[in-house]
Amino acid sequence: MKNLTVKYMGLALKNPIVAASSGLTSSLKGIKALEDSGVGAVVIKSLFEEEIIMETQDSMNRMQATGFIYPETMEYFDFDEIEDPVANYIKLISDAKREVNIPVIASINCVTAHKWPDFAKRIQEAGADALELNIFALPSDFNRTAEENEKLYFDIIERVTSLVSIPVAVKISHYNASLASFLKRLSETPIKSIVLFNRFYNPDIDINTLSFTAGNVLSSPSDLSMPLRWIAIMSERVSCDLAASTGIHDGNAVAKVLLAGASVVHVASTLYRNGLSRVGEMLKDLETWMDSMEYTTIDDFKGKMSQAKTFNPAAYERVQFMKYFNPHYSSNL
Repeated sequence: MKNLTVKYMGLALKNPIVAASSGLTSSLKGIKALEDSGVGAVVIKSLFEEEIIMETQDSMNRMQATGFIYPETMEYFDFDEIEDPVANYIKLISDAKREVNIPVIASINCVTAHKWPDFAKRIQEAGADALELNIFALPSDFNRTAEENEKLYFDIIERVTSLVSIPVAVKISHYNASLASFLKRLSETPIKSIVLFNRFYNPDIDINTLSFTAGNVLSSPSDLSMPLRWIAIMSERVSCDLAASTGIHDGNAVAKVLLAGASVVHVASTLYRNGLSRVGEMLKDLETWMDSMEYTTIDDFKGKMSQAKTFNPAAYERVQFMKYFNPHYSSNL
């Protein structure tokens, strides 16, 4: 048996496979099933910033309508059953911590640093081992500059990390003109991990009904190249852990991103497509590969193929494109 244990954000995981935020992690039953399947940790399905703000505002409106205007009533309304999705989320964290023995990571899908961050304290009080901030800012606002788009991330991080002591991860997209510099600066904040990358809602058009539909909801193995490239480029160059997300569908993909420098992998789509038994298959394939390479632990090979360590750093850059698609360039190599 190989030693698959890893450290992620200071947490001890029995293996590097983390069940990503999804419908699979939205219930206690689902979380327990994932633990039984062998995952090293779970990220609970994201609660949206808008849900937190809506419920907070609803609580205040109810207080004013019923005459409860004294500060002492705030605690009652914060935890009352009128907070449906918010209270349910806190309960799910507490229940999961009682029922499972793997790290439970909460997740907030957010776009601003306003009104909702105090909720992070309740996540910590509920017993979450860590918090993942899924910052979902598509750079499509014509009135917002690139600097303003980037500042959003740092504002959210500063606010949340000032309120909690549990490890905080940030899950981001690849939409950034200076991604390497951006990732490095993010890693220098108090966060403990950067998750590369989140998946935006992908719109499609039904040409028969002239309506919008969701396209490519699940990732495919071909999506692996994006997180693989950027984890390899940033490994050894950031001050926090890196987690791979999107395109990890089998044990070979797990090995690849670990070789590139990832601490863990986040999986969801492959579990939807193949069932929870896929976790055991991925772990077995990883162990088989490690055995063939005579690796005993993940630390034996983690980051071995990162850009900083590989004998061929150009493998992650444009020169490789030239090599394979420009006959003249290739013939002169």
